Amino acid sequence: MSEETVTTEGTATAPETQVQQSDVPKRHLRKTRVGEVVSNKMDKTIVVAVVRRVPHPKFGKIVKRTKKFYAHDAENRCEIGDLVRIQETRPLSRLKRWQLIEVLKH
Repeated sequence: MSEETVTTEGTATAPETQVQQSDVPKRHLRKTRVGEVVSNKMDKTIVVAVVRRVPHPKFGKIVKRTKKFYAHDAENRCEIGDLVRIQETRPLSRLKRWQLIEVLKH
């Protein structure tokens, strides 16, 4: 009888641990940004300007902050002015840490 109790307890706890592990959020979720292509002069590389709207630290007025990201464009399909989505990736060169996911608007 004690052996049966151990086996039923063992099987009852095993699925619960598997469910808990699947509920844990996945690691390596990569950041994505949407911005406008400001340069495509390099081979397989684009420069994307991402604009954020943040409150001024002292006065509270909403101000625009622009940051440029170098992104990998393997097919050289982006033109200046395109709206694109980029995703974080491993370092590809000294400055490139992002890759092109999709062109949202030509």
